[in-house]
Amino acid sequence: MEPVLFYGIPHGCSFGSIVALEWLGQPYRLSRVDMLAKEAGYAHINPTMQTPALMLEDGSVLTESLAILHHIAARDLSRGIGFAQGTRAFDELNAMLSYLHTSVHGAFGMVWNSFKQPEGSPEAAMLRMLGRDSTAQVLANLEAHLADRAWLVGVQATIADAYFAAIVRWAEDLQLFDLPREYPAVDRLLRKLEADPAMVFAHAIEDETPAQSAGGFRGHVTLDTLLPRLAA
Repeated sequence: MEPVLFYGIPHGCSFGSIVALEWLGQPYRLSRVDMLAKEAGYAHINPTMQTPALMLEDGSVLTESLAILHHIAARDLSRGIGFAQGTRAFDELNAMLSYLHTSVHGAFGMVWNSFKQPEGSPEAAMLRMLGRDSTAQVLANLEAHLADRAWLVGVQATIADAYFAAIVRWAEDLQLFDLPREYPAVDRLLRKLEADPAMVFAHAIEDETPAQSAGGFRGHVTLDTLLPRLAA
């Protein structure tokens, strides 16, 4: 069977890996994971219960967006969504993707964690305040980076841009900022990406609305079907 991406809803960062797979254009399948339901069987795929996870053709599983996105890009470097390891371009891409995966994701994570506290509690308020301050800083850094660039790295959209779209949208989900006014360059890139057919497809997948793949999507497969394929 083709590689299978386990993606999380609602609005998981795994959105970026769906986009990357669409850009790659090779056959793949998807498996939907409700992150709020915490389905016990998913622990056999990823003991941390996080998404994304990518089951490869041999039944082994790769976890963490950073690793998965590089793996997807390396399947066909001619697509231009990633670069050969050992090159300057790869180093720049890896640095940006690492920043998104750690600093940017982590800043938003504090705000998301505020919802795990009792509503109206001092703990919830503190986490949201700290998270908003941290998110403001990382978005300011991205704003400065994008001042004279059309894309995060290089001359076309890469896996870094796919992941950027997956997590920066949380600024709107969490009602933290007015992106067009406060971070216009960040907003400009996000809007450009949102118009990409791969992004439109990924949104439709998340929303369970009719989705037209421009890549190699071969359908959904259930977790129960996949568990016997796990490599020993």
